[in-house]
Amino acid sequence: MRLRRSNGGRAGDRLKRSMLVSMAMLLPLGVSVAGPVGTASAAFNASGEDFWVDSAMGPIKSRIFRAVDGNTHRVVYALDGMRAQDDLNGWEIETEVARSLTRANINVVMPVGGQSSFYADWNAPSTFGPDTGSGEGSVGSVGSSEVGSAAADTTVAGKRDTYKWETFLTSQLPQALKDRKGFSRHDNGVFGLSMGGSAALTMAAYYPDQFSFAGSFSGFLNNSAPGMREALRVAMISAGGFNIDAMAAPWDPKWLRMDPFVFAPRLRDNNTRLWISSGSAVPGNGDVTSAIGVVQAVPLEALALANTRAFEVRMATVGARNAHYDYPATGVHNWKNWEDQVNRMIPDLSANIG
Repeated sequence: MRLRRSNGGRAGDRLKRSMLVSMAMLLPLGVSVAGPVGTASAAFNASGEDFWVDSAMGPIKSRIFRAVDGNTHRVVYALDGMRAQDDLNGWEIETEVARSLTRANINVVMPVGGQSSFYADWNAPSTFGPDTGSGEGSVGSVGSSEVGSAAADTTVAGKRDTYKWETFLTSQLPQALKDRKGFSRHDNGVFGLSMGGSAALTMAAYYPDQFSFAGSFSGFLNNSAPGMREALRVAMISAGGFNIDAMAAPWDPKWLRMDPFVFAPRLRDNNTRLWISSGSAVPGNGDVTSAIGVVQAVPLEALALANTRAFEVRMATVGARNAHYDYPATGVHNWKNWEDQVNRMIPDLSANIG
């Protein structure tokens, strides 16, 4: 899809150039396009409850945090980033957003796992094996979790079987929450960072009865732009050794279906309330604590910013008026900034769910 040549078109050209420059910075470094930078500040939250649900991928754990007032109709799903772990959701490990949301009388559902999945229904299991030290499945790994990560073992979900996260999040999990907790399946919210940001918009676009609100923080919202697929390929190899072609081939209509830039008219037609944000890629106070953090977090956020600005232009061209855009003057690709955004978003979220 093309934007008409105009002031908006020239702006789109500038965004494209910015994205290509950012990717040129990223790819030689072998860094993840969706790997968060930052250290844990919260870790395990004892107020959460493990909630197991069977799926095509096997039993999947979510963490449930109950609203202070005990309601069951105000629910939000918090989606993780590309380096999602199998023990806890990154939002619990790295932030205190569960406490902030439950105090606002919102029930929080944090799915656990889904590394490099984009929370999609894949076509096949990933074909990459575990890291053997040969370089397969680990890009740029120099002994720092901020730069690379060893490939996930072939016995994990997504390698032993086919990722079916979209089905899980829109069918099996909400049904189990309704049956066992009484949670409403309608007018829920969903938000995510980076990988989870684009996934949140995908869920809202195709399941409007379930999601009336979606938030994307530092999301990659123009995945069909030149060079983006190869940038994501590098990211997914770095984050667990997952093969993007097992998710969707480049010519597969599923690839375009996953691109927020492409499905923007659906979000307009659904009138889904959106909160879209990205940092400026200028480090603020406490954003980065090491030189390697600057090397990774700054270009990552520059790329996310270019994607997010492109999505904003796209929404404007289709006449959408249902999104709030938030661009802090400082901020790079890290949990500190995403937690700040959730706290800023809560009043808007609260007014548009349940």
